[in-house]
Amino acid sequence: MADRQHLMTDGLIVRDYRTVAETDRFVAILTRDKGIIRASARGARNLKSRSGSATQLLCYASFSLIPGKDKYIVEDAKPLELFFALREDVERLAIAQYFCELALQLCPADSPAPDHLRLFLNGLHYLCDGKRDPRLIKGVVEGRLLCLEGYMPALDGCSRCGCGETERFWFSPREGTLTCDNCSRETDALPVTAGALAALRHVMKGEFSRCFAFTLPESDAAAFSALTERFLLAQIQRTFKTLEFYHTLHT
Repeated sequence: MADRQHLMTDGLIVRDYRTVAETDRFVAILTRDKGIIRASARGARNLKSRSGSATQLLCYASFSLIPGKDKYIVEDAKPLELFFALREDVERLAIAQYFCELALQLCPADSPAPDHLRLFLNGLHYLCDGKRDPRLIKGVVEGRLLCLEGYMPALDGCSRCGCGETERFWFSPREGTLTCDNCSRETDALPVTAGALAALRHVMKGEFSRCFAFTLPESDAAAFSALTERFLLAQIQRTFKTLEFYHTLHT
């Protein structure tokens, strides 16, 4: 691991691994200064451990970390936000756990990731708040995360004829392009409602600080969430167990 110096940073626990030692906890942390790192919290499963609550899955905490041979050692950890409200709603908890898998798959390792951390923390905050449709929150995190990683779709108009206004566009998750009714030939293309397209443009091309600042009717929220999800899965060519579980809640 490059530049392995004593590290003071804040971060979100995105995975809790099983360890041989029953009292230890091995975690993956999305940190502001180093992106995804692995760390060992000795004795963290002990009820009297000072770092126990701060190293639980989905806890946002401040960390003092000492470099080890192949991972950091948690010297000290203080919880900043535990997101307890997520445990009260299985759908929102499922989305939060999906966010953790997304972070492990797409966030950089051993390099600064302040925007990635900010995006996931905001997503968890809005999930806890319970005032917004969880599908919107899911779609925002998926869409903006793809932007951060360089997966930017072409959303200005039809990729074939160039028209910018039409009654209906089609979106290809594989190509990341729009086509109009007259030009659409992609077999994987999804119909795009005007509301879902406006939301997609807002999230993918708007200011980072305002990417959650919109609302949609229920039908458009479902369409928007489907678009961002299908685009993400097509681009990274894999799925996630937590996402599959989330979908079982709606069958």
